Amino acid sequence: MNKILAISDLYKNFDQATIVLISISVILFTGFIVSRLTKLCKLPNVTGYIIAGLLIGPHIIGLIPQNIVDGMSFVSDIALAFISFSVGKFFKKSVLKKTGAKVFIITLFESLLAGVLVTFSTKIIFNLDWSFSVMLGAIACATAPASTMMTINQYRAKGDFVETLLQVIALDNVICLFLFNIAATIVNANESGNISALGAILPILYNLLTIAIGFLFGLILGKLLGNRGQNNRLIIIVSMIIGLSAICGMLSISPLLSCMVFGATYINFTKDKEIFKQLSNFTPPIMCIFFVVSGMSLDLKALVSVGLIGFVYVVIRFIGKYLGAYVGSLVAKKQKPIRDYIGLALIPQAGVAIGLAFLAQRILPDAIGNTLLTIILASSVMYELIGPACAKASLFLSGTIKKEDKINENMIDSIANQEINVEDGVIQKIEDEQESNNENKQNNSESQNESEDNMQEKE
Repeated sequence: MNKILAISDLYKNFDQATIVLISISVILFTGFIVSRLTKLCKLPNVTGYIIAGLLIGPHIIGLIPQNIVDGMSFVSDIALAFISFSVGKFFKKSVLKKTGAKVFIITLFESLLAGVLVTFSTKIIFNLDWSFSVMLGAIACATAPASTMMTINQYRAKGDFVETLLQVIALDNVICLFLFNIAATIVNANESGNISALGAILPILYNLLTIAIGFLFGLILGKLLGNRGQNNRLIIIVSMIIGLSAICGMLSISPLLSCMVFGATYINFTKDKEIFKQLSNFTPPIMCIFFVVSGMSLDLKALVSVGLIGFVYVVIRFIGKYLGAYVGSLVAKKQKPIRDYIGLALIPQAGVAIGLAFLAQRILPDAIGNTLLTIILASSVMYELIGPACAKASLFLSGTIKKEDKINENMIDSIANQEINVEDGVIQKIEDEQESNNENKQNNSESQNESEDNMQEKE
């Protein structure tokens, strides 16, 4: 406590602008240093950023003043808008054709069962408020694939099991965003006490309006970018994403669906993947600040008080994900290895879940909002610790990999960073497989034509 007071006294000598600049610099540099240390333990950068925030936050060292932490809440809006826009590219037609109905069934079952079990278990066991339980259940649907992708690349795993797993991961967070938006609408109406017919219809109409605006923005962006230079393209896309998020804020609506539709519209009408790559290079500092600030919000005293709830959340979500994937695979008539072990690889949770937790914190009353955020932050770190082991177990038990290969450190670092850039590896791997299949078909066709030509020449 004395150290915190001493550091606070130092800040009294500077004006507000200087304090903000110092704070941003400390946040970014500390996030980088700690993420290098967690990399040595083969953990994603997200874990390092959260730990960095916990260390420099008001509850331990106190390098960042509390008023600065409170004033940076807007960062979560920006981060979530970028995340949602990037998730939109999962709605690319070619990828949707690749996933098919069977993968959609598996994803729907594992997402819904995890959410339903968490919702009712926290309500029944702890008699918590329905709003809290519903929001926690909605967030439980999300999956962070960085640890799983890291393990797949580490062992160069291939086959039907891996292909199905990647497709489920690609759809998982999309379904989560839809479910969270529905939950947020219900809870918002309940918390405001406005549960009349008009109160229930208005949020739906606002959501539809912002979705339409997101679609319109996607069309406009395609026209605006054209052959412009990279700098101007980046300026335009950043201004439109933040602007769309601001419009949603004016209507008190989550920017998730509208920004996701924005990204989906753009990718389908232009086929331009370069803008997503540009954003991936632009957003790491923003995401670093977001996750470090998230760590600063993690109150250790609150963590002790919600320890049992957090433990139940981790266990019940694990059970829901596993059983949901099992039942979904059974309904989709997938092979036994997929049915028995794919659920183990769907355990990790981080990026999207933390962003949703911040939105839920605003919707819920202060006390239970902070409790929910604490549970998600703490469980995210725990999931990232056990995630690689679970993914490795699923690959070995399913027979996908039979012997260990050497770890490719560069690949691991790349995949760890993809958690911040919304899991580019998942969709890229699906597209690479499609391109490879198309090339093989083309080569086979060319070989067949050459053989026919040779036969004709001989004749």
